[in-house]
Amino acid sequence: MKSALQMARLKNFKNKGLLEAGCDEAGRGCLAGPVHAAAVILKPGFRHKLLDDSKKLTEKQRVELRQVIEEKALAWAVASVSAEEIDEINILNASFLAMHRAIDQLKTRPEFLLIDGNRFKKYGDLEHSCEIKGDGRFKSIAAASILAKTHRDEFMAKIDQEFPQYQWSKNKGYPTKAHREAIQKFGPCSWHRKSFTLLPPQLKLKLD
Repeated sequence: MKSALQMARLKNFKNKGLLEAGCDEAGRGCLAGPVHAAAVILKPGFRHKLLDDSKKLTEKQRVELRQVIEEKALAWAVASVSAEEIDEINILNASFLAMHRAIDQLKTRPEFLLIDGNRFKKYGDLEHSCEIKGDGRFKSIAAASILAKTHRDEFMAKIDQEFPQYQWSKNKGYPTKAHREAIQKFGPCSWHRKSFTLLPPQLKLKLD
């Protein structure tokens, strides 16, 4: 269990008095599936003992927090950009587009955006701040990281039923050894990102 000091290191906001939405993505480094992004506006004073960067939590903790965030947040939204779109515009632009789509869906319009990472494409006339490792520093970005991760994991588990040979319910589309061995054996499918290096140079891709 986290100490009070650990919980205190997550900040409630960057600009006091402004309605801030935290934004984060999930699936950027995957070989298959869409990239998901979430935008979350938390109520002032929101707190939960488990809230943190999604990468630091167990799957069970993420699922628990997802329910709390979706019930208690002032506004939240999750959106995605398909593998086909990623191949067309590249993964960096796809990550920005997924965040824009999530912001589009927010029922409450934010006054400021907190973006996890060091780059972002401006959204309309809204001011934003890029925060390196922001998912471990701001509550709203941490909440967004949890929603993006859990919604994407749920999606990958669903399409795993269509293509069980890639074991997406386990690897979620990331470049694990088992995933790459399956690509080598069965070839890529419609969910794979063709613009990515699906196999290392020393492994031959089966195309028939």
